[in-house]
Amino acid sequence: MIVRVGIRCDAGNAIGVGHLVRCVALAEELRARGTHVSFLGDMGSLPWAMRQLDLRALPVRPAPAEPERLAALGFDAVVLDSYTLPRETGGVLMAAGARVLAIIDGDPLGQEAHLYLDQNLGAEDVPLALPYPGVRLAGVRYVLLRDSVRRAVRAPARAGSSPPHVLCFFGGTDAAGVAPAWVEALRATGVPFTATVISSAPLRAGEGITVLPPTDLLPSLMAEADLVVTAAGSAIWELLYLGVPAALTWVADNQLIGYEALVGRGLAAGLGGSAERAVPTLRRLLTDPGLRAEYGRRGAELIDGRGRERVADALLG
Repeated sequence: MIVRVGIRCDAGNAIGVGHLVRCVALAEELRARGTHVSFLGDMGSLPWAMRQLDLRALPVRPAPAEPERLAALGFDAVVLDSYTLPRETGGVLMAAGARVLAIIDGDPLGQEAHLYLDQNLGAEDVPLALPYPGVRLAGVRYVLLRDSVRRAVRAPARAGSSPPHVLCFFGGTDAAGVAPAWVEALRATGVPFTATVISSAPLRAGEGITVLPPTDLLPSLMAEADLVVTAAGSAIWELLYLGVPAALTWVADNQLIGYEALVGRGLAAGLGGSAERAVPTLRRLLTDPGLRAEYGRRGAELIDGRGRERVADALLG
């Protein structure tokens, strides 16, 4: 019987908070089933990241660097969500008797595990050689969503005479520092709009634009937006579930595959990698409520919100 689960993941300015957010969603589900969950890792001294764990009373402590020391902690199961762990980590944990779930984004990076979770769009259609013959949980059926997202209620569309409201964010902290460029691109459309921008660094706001630091209110801000300008990271699944029209770029190379899949299937508008060149696309999105509504409808039909139950069933079963 699995009683104690350790979740090994990190967060920080350089790596963002995507690993943490999806692991928090899984932790909420596991704890609701009576499992004791502990986080192991470095939160990068990010107050927002630590607050996510504190608010949920999820303990966190530094993770041992050596796989043998991690295994010696005696967890019944361990979730690994990191691109930088030693390749032998999963194998050492398995040899010590722990059930291992590796959360991956495509390449498992040589990590052995009983379960491999890849929640990315179309992952189930991509042949993959696994380092260990474990069970593969692949595709958006397994998307991990937080309680705060699953409880959020989509706001009704604004009247045609009201300017659209845009939410602009790029990960939990805008680690790449791209928010100012996209705010300027929105201004360059010459179209009336209001906006909320999430940025840890100061930027020129101006009339109708509110700048917020990383916030716990992001799910409700998503639900209230007419359009979200963001990167093709883990937050896109939350937007699709809520039925919020999304316009995507990418801020890291590993987001490009997801960007192409989402834009290619018509689930989000593609802005490319240049804010300056995206102005015509942004102008069309701001002036065409029907187009925005169509993107929102397609996304809402894709994600049923029960992915974390399926993953927990596999891990605890």
